Amino acid sequence: MGILDSFGALVSSIIASIVLLVFAILSFFITVFIVQVGAGLAGYSPSGDFVALSAAILATGAIVAGASPLSGLSGIAE
Repeated sequence: MGILDSFGALVSSIIASIVLLVFAILSFFITVFIVQVGAGLAGYSPSGDFVALSAAILATGAIVAGASPLSGLSGIAE
């Protein structure tokens, strides 16, 4: 049963990675929309390069901020 448990853990890790990648892409698209609308409300019309760059920086910051550096240590206390 050890091999089947390991295979199940591998499959669940792959599925989790795919789901996280999809959420990261959706987060980027939503951030692009927010940056475009915000620039429009401020009276700016930036090119697509700057919109994509600023959305990438904001989305990356949000993803990194959501990852707790102590989450890997949570199993040690138990």
